[in-house]
Amino acid sequence: MSIDPHGPCQPASGDWARSTLVCATCGTNKNLQVQSIAAAAPPVKNVVEVGYSCRGCNLDYVHLADVADVASVLNRTRCPEDVLVFGGIYIHCGQPMQRFGSEVRRLAAPVSTDVASDDALDIYLRTRVLHCGCGFQIELPD
Repeated sequence: MSIDPHGPCQPASGDWARSTLVCATCGTNKNLQVQSIAAAAPPVKNVVEVGYSCRGCNLDYVHLADVADVASVLNRTRCPEDVLVFGGIYIHCGQPMQRFGSEVRRLAAPVSTDVASDDALDIYLRTRVLHCGCGFQIELPD
């Protein structure tokens, strides 16, 4: 997986350069899957930071993009296959996922791989469980 921080849409000389959201390798947006959207820092009118991947080229991008360009990619499909993170909200099937509960998970690893031992390092991780109406569920660190 490679991330191109200088993808096809970047500000030019401090002004927003209008460009379509496309994969730099295959030159199209038909295989793009938007994965995250966040406010631009510093804020720029009608511009967001977008993370997306091209399923055709197997490349990932994170860069600034025009809101209209991101919307055109999102509106292409009725039901995204992946989870979209937008402003800290996880979206699946076009709907915000609801908190379904929380769990405490135990992760254990041997202290050393050199000697067989019953000693292990335990880590406890609190997670939140998010649920989509379609039945999809995801568990994330809290």
